[in-house]
Amino acid sequence: MMEQIALITGASRGIGRAVSIKLAAEGYHVLMNYRSNQQEAEAALKEIEQAGGSGELLCFDVGSAAEVERVLGGWLQAHPERPIDVLVNNAGITKDNLMVFMPVEDWASVLNTNLNSFFFVTRMLLQTMLLRRQGRIINMVSLSGQKGQSGQVNYAATKGGVIAATKSLAMEVGKKNVRVNAVAPGFIKTEMTEHFDEAGMKRMVPLNRFGRPEEVAEVVAFLASEKSSYITGEVISVNGGLYS
Repeated sequence: MMEQIALITGASRGIGRAVSIKLAAEGYHVLMNYRSNQQEAEAALKEIEQAGGSGELLCFDVGSAAEVERVLGGWLQAHPERPIDVLVNNAGITKDNLMVFMPVEDWASVLNTNLNSFFFVTRMLLQTMLLRRQGRIINMVSLSGQKGQSGQVNYAATKGGVIAATKSLAMEVGKKNVRVNAVAPGFIKTEMTEHFDEAGMKRMVPLNRFGRPEEVAEVVAFLASEKSSYITGEVISVNGGLYS
């Protein structure tokens, strides 16, 4: 059986790390992208290898078209016999503020990392997926992109944009057997939510708790598998019933 390869962006921590570990356990060779936290990335890869999985690290800024071209494009050129089967666009940042106080640079950096990266990375892999007539693209979006969130105009704009792009791209590439879906987490226990009032906010959630990164990873693994072969253009919420 031909080796299956998955690229996960923002893979060193949180949901990206959990997705990498899960896909490696499913037999994928995982390409784990990170930008700056080499120590955490190496620790995640070591955990995968100790469990019998395989992977490698790719350090580049997903928001830089030049870096994506140099590093990811360079990897693809060096490994023409190893096409990437699954892409998980997970990398993202927040710079929360009320819009009236939001600096232009905070608007621009969040859009670049969360939205432009979807275009830069996906475009790099798409042609090969179309030629091979197979591929799965899974975009990590957010509850904020579905219902909006005060103080997150920039973040919500990026996630709402990726949701719309997911649906449009799914229509473009479906006839070539390339599936494009999104996963929309709610409150998940990661570094991004460490500053939240969990005790108070969990009361908003029908299941009365924050989710775990591993629960999101299970949905990603399902969308990456043939078990979801008739699903494309969808947004699957993982939010404990907070919003549907």
